[in-house]
Amino acid sequence: MKIIAVGRNYAEHIKELNNEQPDDPVIFLKPETAIPLKNEPFFYPSFSQDVHYEVEILVKINRVGKNIEEKFAHKYYDEIGIGIDFTARDVQSRLKAKGLPWELAKGFNGSAPISPFVPKTNFPDLQNLNFRLDINGETRQLGNTSLMLFKIDYLISFVSQYFLLQQGDVIFTGTPKGVGPVQIGDRLTAYIEDRKMLEVDVK
Repeated sequence: MKIIAVGRNYAEHIKELNNEQPDDPVIFLKPETAIPLKNEPFFYPSFSQDVHYEVEILVKINRVGKNIEEKFAHKYYDEIGIGIDFTARDVQSRLKAKGLPWELAKGFNGSAPISPFVPKTNFPDLQNLNFRLDINGETRQLGNTSLMLFKIDYLISFVSQYFLLQQGDVIFTGTPKGVGPVQIGDRLTAYIEDRKMLEVDVK
């Protein structure tokens, strides 16, 4: 399986990082090793002093597909979840300044905790879905999928023009505003609507 992640998909998040709004989805990959083992904490990496949290809605691909038309994209996933795209922001800033890829800042070990997946039919409208991230009981990120610049079905169609999608692939669909640093000892809890889906301790 592969992890396909979308950057700059919420306008307010783009503004908070002083980035330029893209004309097309910004895509990057994380390796499978970015997913922690079950119930494993997030171990703060030694190569960074500024790791940020980014909570995101996830979709899991259920069949093989390429060059998928947007109107058929809904057939390629049955389940959604929530995850955290941990980002070594200091490493990312250095790489971006040199025009280099972001993978060292985004794809390191344990950088993509993901929740269990649940049927998308549990929710009446995937494009009006509330989700949030609490840290030590305080809400830090609060998002709604209606604010996506590029909707889920469009993302699947776009990505499938470049990568063969396979059963089990996971798409991180972008993060809303409110990203910030984590500290050792923090507990991160992610929710879809009011359902707790994921809990991660920082060690």
